[in-house]
Amino acid sequence: MRDEHDEIVLQLADPPHCARCGEPGPVSARFSHSWKNASGEEVPGIREAILCPVCDRDEPAADGLLAFFTVHETLEASQLETFHSLAAAWVAVARARHVNQQQLADEYERSRNGEL
Repeated sequence: MRDEHDEIVLQLADPPHCARCGEPGPVSARFSHSWKNASGEEVPGIREAILCPVCDRDEPAADGLLAFFTVHETLEASQLETFHSLAAAWVAVARARHVNQQQLADEYERSRNGEL
């Protein structure tokens, strides 16, 4: 179970590329994440999100942080408060993102049938 004091690790130097499209992003975030296994037991873990200028476009929290990186090539001490607010909003959205289980099952079946 997470609380508001969970550690979030942001990687600004050489973050990984987007797992969805392969494009480079300006920042990635690692944060605690848990799920329930088949027996209903809570399983703790870590999840990573990459801010992608392609896949995250038109999502307001992502757009704010992407705009910040467009304007600022480096992160200066005077910009930390703004960066913190924008990054926190983006991480909140990334944390809430979940896999669409029905879409995953449909794609799996299409793959098994040679339709993908």
